[in-house]
Amino acid sequence: MGNAAHRFVHLPPASGRLGALFSRPQRIAAACVLSLAALGWIMLGLLAAEMQDSGGLSRAIVALCRPEPQTAIGAGAALLTFSMWTAMALAMMLPSAAPMISTYAEIADTAARKGERIVSPWVIAAGYGLSWLGFAFGATAIQETLAFLAPSATGRIAASGWFSGLLFVVAGLYQFTALKHACLAQCQRPFAFFLTQWQTTARGVLRLGLKQGFYCIGCCWALMTLMLAVGVVNAVWMAALSLLMILEKNWGGRRFSRALGAGLVAVGMILVAGAVAGAWTADNSAR
Repeated sequence: MGNAAHRFVHLPPASGRLGALFSRPQRIAAACVLSLAALGWIMLGLLAAEMQDSGGLSRAIVALCRPEPQTAIGAGAALLTFSMWTAMALAMMLPSAAPMISTYAEIADTAARKGERIVSPWVIAAGYGLSWLGFAFGATAIQETLAFLAPSATGRIAASGWFSGLLFVVAGLYQFTALKHACLAQCQRPFAFFLTQWQTTARGVLRLGLKQGFYCIGCCWALMTLMLAVGVVNAVWMAALSLLMILEKNWGGRRFSRALGAGLVAVGMILVAGAVAGAWTADNSAR
């Protein structure tokens, strides 16, 4: 399609700038990586301030690099959790949406050149973002429900090798499923999607954005849930998972997805084996 060189001259200025921006996904990826790094440092500062009487900066750094699930409940805690999931979802998934938004902008530019009615690319971007806001809401509900049902045990369960290992194994096995590859194909080839479902109303284009967002969630939900295993404020894992999803959706194929799945299953099995070994050692020591 030649997106990288397209100037979108027939679109309104704001829409043209959006299309040009997303035609260069490297810039989006770089901006999101910087945003994730900034988010990590902000959380580091907040944790350091909170822990100044119990370990200070060193404990805060450890908290960013290992699971520290939130166990508090209430409106304030839920809002913080939702904000974290929203920031992670948008920062981690926006770069992988670049081909879809850029493709829509190019088709719209071509239609505008022919005098046909078009809807701004901002509308489809909004639909995509709304779908991930829904994911963030669902993830927040799950996390807060766990904290409500078992506030004293949630942290221990989430930090255990059993829980983390299970999440890694599930995420790895999902990489081999037909649903995963069907959603990935829709994400990687948006032109065919728009060609068969093109809309000329704002409501219709918003639905297209929502659909693309749902395909993206279907492709990446299992990888996103790994944040429950490694810690929602873990900036290192946020950047690593973001990079993997960008590579998979923009340049990867079935081999890449399956290799990633095999790696995740292996990590999960190692974590489970470590949990078994730890339980066995503790049991022997108790005797």
